[in-house]
Amino acid sequence: QVQLVESGGGLVQAGGSLRLSCAASGRTVSDYAMGWFRQAPGKEREFVAASRSGGATYYADSVKGRFTISRDNAKNSVYLQMNSLKPEDTAVYYCAADNHIIKLRTTTRGIDYWGQGTQVTVSS
Repeated sequence: QVQLVESGGGLVQAGGSLRLSCAASGRTVSDYAMGWFRQAPGKEREFVAASRSGGATYYADSVKGRFTISRDNAKNSVYLQMNSLKPEDTAVYYCAADNHIIKLRTTTRGIDYWGQGTQVTVSS
């Protein structure tokens, strides 16, 4: 079992930055592919970014060049650095862990572990 707890969300103006953190317990993040998803009001949850345990990273086209996923195995944590934020980035952001990177990249169903989410609001 893995428990994931996100933090770092908040209110920011368009063009600003936020850094989300996801602290894991129960197992080490190095054992898993890790990802970030988001869900805006009235919309389905969508993929944002993912990281293989070996370090390769993947991004949704909408955030490529603005967001960076990283992990710190010593702190058993995963991060999402979000720059040049836009109002359309407003959503609840969720951390996720799975044994298979392909699941994080292609679906929101059957993901092994989810955090509880953290709200990000970008004002125009």
